[in-house]
Amino acid sequence: MLLTPLQSRVVFRAALEHQFALLAVNADSPAAITDLLEAARQCASPIIVETSLWQLTGHSFGAGDAALGMARYLVQLALLAEAERFREVPVLFHTDHIKGPLTLPLLRAAIRGLPTGVGDSVVSPSTISLDSSQLDEAQNVAAITALCQEATAVRRPLTLEMEAGVDDGITPLEVAQRLLNGVESQTPGFVHLWAPGVGTKHGLGNPNSFSAASVQQHQELASRLTGRAIGIALHGSSGLPESALQAAVAAGVVKVNWSSESLLIRSRAAQEYYAKHREQLDPSHPEWKATAMDHGLQQFVAERYQPRVAERICLLGGAGQAPRCLKLLNQAV
Repeated sequence: MLLTPLQSRVVFRAALEHQFALLAVNADSPAAITDLLEAARQCASPIIVETSLWQLTGHSFGAGDAALGMARYLVQLALLAEAERFREVPVLFHTDHIKGPLTLPLLRAAIRGLPTGVGDSVVSPSTISLDSSQLDEAQNVAAITALCQEATAVRRPLTLEMEAGVDDGITPLEVAQRLLNGVESQTPGFVHLWAPGVGTKHGLGNPNSFSAASVQQHQELASRLTGRAIGIALHGSSGLPESALQAAVAAGVVKVNWSSESLLIRSRAAQEYYAKHREQLDPSHPEWKATAMDHGLQQFVAERYQPRVAERICLLGGAGQAPRCLKLLNQAV
């Protein structure tokens, strides 16, 4: 089931209380989305499906049109998440790495809700964030506040992840205080995830100096400043050792972004598929059409990718947490 913004808050509180984190994966194709939901179903775990601007404008969704990509991505995910097979999987849709001049128009439209094509029903992201890497503190606060004001104006629920310079080393606590207070003083109650720099970096091959102590300090500060339990979103987790990820969860991380390593696994599986089936791709081969069809490739990739996703879910303590989350969601109704 695709969670609403208010339902997402329930799941994040459960993760913080019971010390597990939701795996959040940037998926750049419908096949990747299906694989994520299937791995989560097998693990009885909640899952976060993320999209960045380059996925929204990519060929699988918007083909250059970010607004079309957002609508297509969200509607496809909603239909899949509500299917009988995945109805017991708490699925969150999160906007990630949205930046540049499209940021506010794109996210405002998402907050208002996008039509599903079924009657007058609309669907919106479970959680929203924007990429603040090109913004100074004042611009970051202004952009987040604008989204909160949009939600208030159209009377739509909104659950936000706010970030600092996550690739700039460890975010000083005084910076966190200025950013969070800047938003809370104007539009309180919307930020439910905080993504500071804690020594990690996006991408593979970048040196990390991860600090679990910084995670705990930021989690405690964010919760104290806002007056509610705030979990930490960990960016740049690819390449981190298992011990660091487990320490992160114990210190207050409730959302772990995973992109570069995920893409590497899928691309290497595709490379292996074409190498193994080179002869079948000759039109004279009796199996060439079945080999050339997208299904053959995607099934091959899925068999190698889904177990790796499941491993990551288990590492973060998410396995078996779906029933707990669903029970809490039912009680919150």
